[in-house]
Amino acid sequence: MTITNLKNRLVAKGLRVTPQRLAILEAFEKLHNHPTAEKIYDYIRKKFPNVAEGTVYKVLDTLVSNQLVRKVNTEKDIMRYDAILERHHHLYCPDSERIEDYFDEELNHLIEKHFKNKEIPGFKIEEIRLQLIGKFKNLKSNTV
Repeated sequence: MTITNLKNRLVAKGLRVTPQRLAILEAFEKLHNHPTAEKIYDYIRKKFPNVAEGTVYKVLDTLVSNQLVRKVNTEKDIMRYDAILERHHHLYCPDSERIEDYFDEELNHLIEKHFKNKEIPGFKIEEIRLQLIGKFKNLKSNTV
């Protein structure tokens, strides 16, 4: 995604375009692996050595609250972030902390149909995101 596209995403949400916000959004483009705040901080410090870790957390909170990124929690309570906003699920391996995106329209339709036919009393579903837990066959790791 170009800098112009990143700026447009911020402006569309009514947010000021700041170097820190752009750097953090750019980090998602480069890191590709549902990074932690610490990984993002390490990445942007190369370009902005004086950025405070607290600034990274504040910007991430702003991006989450404005639906530009999402939080992804792991079994070990390590908060990870995801900038892919298209509907998808996650494949998660607790041993390696690896998270991969999983896109499956057929699964989405099955789940939607299930809950359309079987409502949960007193509860309105707004979104469904699955996290499938297992082990990957190859050992490529996205450890945090």
